[in-house]
Amino acid sequence: MSTSLGAGLRPDVRTAIPGPKSAELLARQEERESNARSYPRRLPVALERGLGAYVEDVDGNVFLDFLAGAGVLALGHSHPEVVAAVEEQLGKLVHGLDLPTPIKDRFTEAHLALLPESMRSTTKIHFCGPTGANAVEAALKLCKSHTGRSDIISFQGGFHGSTHGAMAVTGLVGPKAAVPGGMPGAHFFPYSHCFRCPLGLTPTSCDTNCATYLENSLRDTHGGIPKPAAVLLELVQGEGGVIPATQAFATRVARLARELDVPLIVDEIQTGYGRTGSWFAFERYGLEPDVVLASKAAGGIGLPISVMFYHRRLDTWSAGAHIGTFRGHQLAFAASVAALEVMRRDDVLGNVAARAEQLRAGLDSLALRHPEIGDVRGVGLMLGMEIVDPLTGAPDPARAAAIQQAALRLGLIVELGGRGDAVVRLLPPLTIDHETAGLALEILTEAVAG
Repeated sequence: MSTSLGAGLRPDVRTAIPGPKSAELLARQEERESNARSYPRRLPVALERGLGAYVEDVDGNVFLDFLAGAGVLALGHSHPEVVAAVEEQLGKLVHGLDLPTPIKDRFTEAHLALLPESMRSTTKIHFCGPTGANAVEAALKLCKSHTGRSDIISFQGGFHGSTHGAMAVTGLVGPKAAVPGGMPGAHFFPYSHCFRCPLGLTPTSCDTNCATYLENSLRDTHGGIPKPAAVLLELVQGEGGVIPATQAFATRVARLARELDVPLIVDEIQTGYGRTGSWFAFERYGLEPDVVLASKAAGGIGLPISVMFYHRRLDTWSAGAHIGTFRGHQLAFAASVAALEVMRRDDVLGNVAARAEQLRAGLDSLALRHPEIGDVRGVGLMLGMEIVDPLTGAPDPARAAAIQQAALRLGLIVELGGRGDAVVRLLPPLTIDHETAGLALEILTEAVAG
C-alpha cells in the first residue's frame, strides 16, 4: 500500500473472495473462535493492514472501506498523527484506572468542549468500560439509582448493545429470544420510521402519532407503565436500518421527558464525533439531553473506550457505584485528543457536509434508475439504501446481500442492517475526498445493476 495517507490507492481485487490466504485464516478462525462471530460470514476477508479509507487483505486485495470498523474509524485507518500520539503515550503510561493523569485531563477538557456551550458547565464525564454497551449499562444504573425507579422507555428498531441490560432495551428480538430472563421493565414504543410507519400512516396522514402514543401511555394513570427511570433514544437508528428521527418526533419525546421529570438518554455511540455533520446528533435536533453516551470514534484511531456525559444533578451515586478495570485507557485518551485536534484543524465537519451531499445525490440518482432501491436515507456520512421487491415493496434481504457481495468483489466494503438486513449501509471514514466518494458510487452503481 502507498505510504501516504491513501494517496494513489484504488480498489484492486485480484483473487476470488476469499483469496487462498484469507480462506486459510478464515478456516482456522472457524475452528478456534466463537460461533457468535458475525462479520466474517458476510465479509470473508482476512485483513493485513489499513491506510486512510483503504484496507488490504492477506492476499494483496485492496478494498475501499465504507464500514470503517462500524463507524469507529472517523479518520480512517492508521492516521499518522494519531499513531504518533499513541506511540508517544505508550512510552509514558498505558493504564491508570480512574486516577488523574495529564492526558486524561486533556481528554476531558477536549470532550467537554465538544458540547454546546450551554451544557459544558453543567456536565460531568464518567469513564465506562471499553465498549458502547458499557456506557449503556452505566446510564441505566445512573438513572435508576438517581430516580429510585426501574422502568426504561426504549424504541422499536433501537440497538444499544449485547450485554444483559443493553440487550434488554434493544429492539432486535433474535439475540434476546435466545437468552431468557432479561432485565425487566423495558418498554418499547414506535419510532418515527416514516418509510415503514409502524402505525400504518403516511407522512400526509401522520401528526407524529408515534410520539402521541408514547405521551398518552406515560400520562395515562391506567396506561400500565409506572413513571420510568429514563427514556433511551437513538436520534439516528444505525443497526436498525439508518433511520433518522423526524424533528417533530425528537422534539416531542424530549419535551415529554422534561415535563415528566424523566432523564433523557441519547445514545450517540455511532452518531457521535462528527458522523452526522455535527459533533453530536442531538445538536442537529436542538436538544439538551440529560445523558449522552459515546464510544466508537471516541477512541480516535480504533482504540476501545466509552464515556457517559451527564447533567450534574444526576451525580448522586456513591464512590464505586459503576467501575471497570479498563476505564483508564491512556492510549485511547491520547489518540482521542490527537484525533480531535486533526478534525478541528482540517475542518472534518465541513468535509462531512460536502461528501454527504455528494453521496446522497448519487444514491438518489441511483434510486431513480432502480426501483429495487425503495428508500435512500440518513444524515451526514451515515447513509443507507433499503432494498425492496419492486413489485410488492417488501424488504428484499436476498437482493441486498447480493449487492453487498457484488460490491465486495469490486473492491468496496459495505454493511447490511435493518429489518431482515435489507438496508445497504454506508459508514465511510469522515475524511474521504471527492474522488473516493465518486469511486464508491461507481462501484455501487455496478453492484446494484448486477
